[in-house]
Amino acid sequence: MPSVTHEALVELFKNRPTLAAEMLRDALGHPVPTFTEARVESSDFTEIVPSDRRADVVVVLLVGEQQQPAMAIVVEVQLGVDPDKPYVWPVYVTQTRARHRCPTGLLVVTINAAMARWSARPIDTGHPGWTLTPLVLGPQRVPVVTDAEQAKAAPEVAVLSAMAHGQSEAAEAIGEAFFAAAAGLDEERRAVYGDLVLSSLNAAARRKLEAMMKSGYEFQSEFARSYVAKGVEKGREQGRLEGILEARARDVLAILEARGLEVPAEVRERVLASTDLDELDRWIRRAAVISDAQELLATTDS
Repeated sequence: MPSVTHEALVELFKNRPTLAAEMLRDALGHPVPTFTEARVESSDFTEIVPSDRRADVVVVLLVGEQQQPAMAIVVEVQLGVDPDKPYVWPVYVTQTRARHRCPTGLLVVTINAAMARWSARPIDTGHPGWTLTPLVLGPQRVPVVTDAEQAKAAPEVAVLSAMAHGQSEAAEAIGEAFFAAAAGLDEERRAVYGDLVLSSLNAAARRKLEAMMKSGYEFQSEFARSYVAKGVEKGREQGRLEGILEARARDVLAILEARGLEVPAEVRERVLASTDLDELDRWIRRAAVISDAQELLATTDS
C-alpha cells in the first residue's frame, strides 16, 4: 500500500501538471520543448502489465492550436527499493511513447538520497543500444524555496521543498515562505499543503510556525486527518525504527570492511537503502563468512 509521503508527492504532480516539466528543465537541466499546455493523462498500462502496475503520473506537454503532443513524462515516486521497477519502467516509457506518439522521458522523484542513487542506475534492457537511464529528482536537486514570492508562484514546488529539506537548517524559512504565500491558494489546497508542510518540518521549525499562528495549529484537511496526523503521531516510533535500520546497515558495512573486503558502491547503496530488519540481520550473518562482498546480496543465506 502506498505511503502517505508517496501519495502526497503524487498529488503535487497531478495538481500542477507543469511541475514535471519544470523539474526536468530547472532542477535537472534536461531539455524540454516549448509547450502551451501540460495535461495529466491516463497512467494505466493494464494491457501489458497487471492492474496493480501503473505509473504514478503521466504528463503530456502539448503545443500549438491542434494541441499536438510534444513530449510525455512518466513520473514515478520511489521511496524504497523495488526490484520490479527496472523491468516495468521501460514498459511505462514505451507504452506512453506508443500511446501519445511523442518523445517520452522517465522522471523518478524521491526525497531519500540513497534511493536517488539506486533509482539513477542505468537499466540494460538487453537490446543493443537501448539502455534506459532514469532522470532522477532527488533531495539534492529539489530547490530550497525560502522566498514568499517564489512560493506564491509555484506552491507545489514550495511543498516539495519542505518535504525534501524540512529537516535541514532552512526548515523554518521554508515554512515561513509557504505560509506567507498560502493565502492565495484555494481552501482545499491551502489545507492539504499546509498540513504537508508542517508535518515535513523539524520539531523546532514546526513549533515556531505554530506559535506564529497563535492558538496552535490543528490539521485542517481531510487528507491530513486520515493520513498525515496519523503519521505525526507515529513519527517518534518511526524515527527509532529508522535509527535501528541505519545502525544495522552500518554494522553490515563495518563487518565487511573489518574483514578487508572491498565494498562496491552498488552493494553499499543497497545496504544503506534497506528498510527490512530481517534482511539486514541476514546480511550481518553473511558478512562474517563470505569471501567477496558481492556475495552479500545473494538470494540464499550462508
